[in-house]
Amino acid sequence: MGWYLIDGMDGCGKNTVADALSAALAKRGRSSHVHTHPSDLVTGRISRRLLRGDGKAMQAMATVFFILDVLISLARMRRWRGYDDVIFVRYIMAVAYLPDQLVERAYDLVAKALPMPEHLVLVDTPPEMAMCRIIDRGHDLEMFETVEKLSRIRQRMLRLSSKGWTVMDNSDSMEGIERQVEDYLG
Repeated sequence: MGWYLIDGMDGCGKNTVADALSAALAKRGRSSHVHTHPSDLVTGRISRRLLRGDGKAMQAMATVFFILDVLISLARMRRWRGYDDVIFVRYIMAVAYLPDQLVERAYDLVAKALPMPEHLVLVDTPPEMAMCRIIDRGHDLEMFETVEKLSRIRQRMLRLSSKGWTVMDNSDSMEGIERQVEDYLG
């Protein structure tokens, strides 16, 4: 089973890229299971709810529930053996939401402690574009969803992308993303 990770900041288009990847794999005769974090499990729903709060305590609790959500997903991967590929949307780059001094150490710790997908894709877009997409969804904003915070998170993610990531620019058209996915798959 191939394991792909599509990661990036809020509003960058992770689900769009995951759907394009799933479609490109299907054209190659491969079936894929797309699993998004935070998920619709209780742990994921709690994490999302906490992200709508404010303050360090809410951030810490949201992080704990996000980690639990990911661990449950890893345990459930065995059930997805009927698929050729699994695509995780959001996983390790969530460490970029931590305070700057913790980001590198948290990334390295998670990468050593948890299994890592063999295919790592970081979806990138300008923070202003991401913020417009977030607002267009019509949901309550989460604690990290401002242009300033997204700018800092983006810089952290781009810094971490040197650890074996392919960066895809999602500030173009859907055709542009589909081309990047096709190029990535070869």
